Amino acid sequence: MLPHYDRPAAARILAQALADVDLRPDRWLPAARWRAEPELTPLVPAPGSHLTTAQLRYLETGMRPCPPELVTSATHRVMWHDSDGVLNVAHCGPSGPVVPVAARETVLVLRRALAGVSAGRLDAGELATMAATTTDRDPVEILSVGLETTARALVQHAWLAERTQYRSPAEFARGLRDSGLFAVVANTWFWGLQSSTFRRGMIPVALNMLADGTVRYTAESAGMLRAMKDTTIASPDPEDAGLMRQYSALAVGEQPRCLANMSATVDGRRITLLPGVVDAFVETFVRLLELVEVTGGSEEEIAMNSPVDEVFEVPDMTCSHCTSTVSKVLQSNGVTVSEIDLETKKVVAAFPSAEVRDRCFDKIRDRGYTVVPAVAS
Repeated sequence: MLPHYDRPAAARILAQALADVDLRPDRWLPAARWRAEPELTPLVPAPGSHLTTAQLRYLETGMRPCPPELVTSATHRVMWHDSDGVLNVAHCGPSGPVVPVAARETVLVLRRALAGVSAGRLDAGELATMAATTTDRDPVEILSVGLETTARALVQHAWLAERTQYRSPAEFARGLRDSGLFAVVANTWFWGLQSSTFRRGMIPVALNMLADGTVRYTAESAGMLRAMKDTTIASPDPEDAGLMRQYSALAVGEQPRCLANMSATVDGRRITLLPGVVDAFVETFVRLLELVEVTGGSEEEIAMNSPVDEVFEVPDMTCSHCTSTVSKVLQSNGVTVSEIDLETKKVVAAFPSAEVRDRCFDKIRDRGYTVVPAVAS
């Protein structure tokens, strides 16, 4: 076992550092309405499937042993500039782009609330414990990452919203909170699954509606998430050093849990951070729904904005690692990759905009590869 690896101790350090953080957003909510104008691109399923070719590929390589019938795909990719002017890429379902747009604004508001927070200095022993137990060791940074994770969970589950009794984004967000779904994600989804499926517009669960108005994962969903976690722990991706470091230190049979969802005693108080963070996030999200105006996204606009495949060359691709690197750069920026041919060095991809294409080309070059754009005919 790695020196100082101790999840209960790390949870206690986190709780002690963040016990008195106030995430009430009153001072940080915008004073006026703000308008977002997202571009929507339909996700096109592969022949004979409800999933895209890229989703099917990742299902096979990164989600074993999950069957395709347990996976729901988003319907559209969404691109927009947030109120800070930063370009964002996400996905939406039948409920439209309002959930990802408002979720992003919620993260920005709560980050502003965190800007002046000082969690205090950790001593050498606490730093060693956090360094050996977690990927991020600074408590405020961990909380900031937790806000992003909460936003992703809301956006992903919104692709299932039409299969629930919740009929508005506000009702849906509060319903997920009251059902305890955010805590289920924190403790059940293995490290990395949420971010990787989020980027690809996938969610590998189904929901049951209960008589009390809440929702639960189906038994099959819960069992499959556990099986995927077990598979990942048993044979993590060799390129993922952080995952290997955290999982390799677990005792046999022990499942990694979210530190913020582990109870800890601080000054005689029993504290679990996650419920308070989730409640602050959901209520901020609901209030922002009244302030964020989302325009565009009609079927006609979607069709006009649909990208077409472009061909470019990467002449110094020499192996499968090269093609994987190029694919990851493109997919992480919301680009659909139709083909990568190692023999001809050609890549076929659909870029949502010239801005995204130029950014992807720069990132591929940053990784040491040459990009030769197609010559316009």
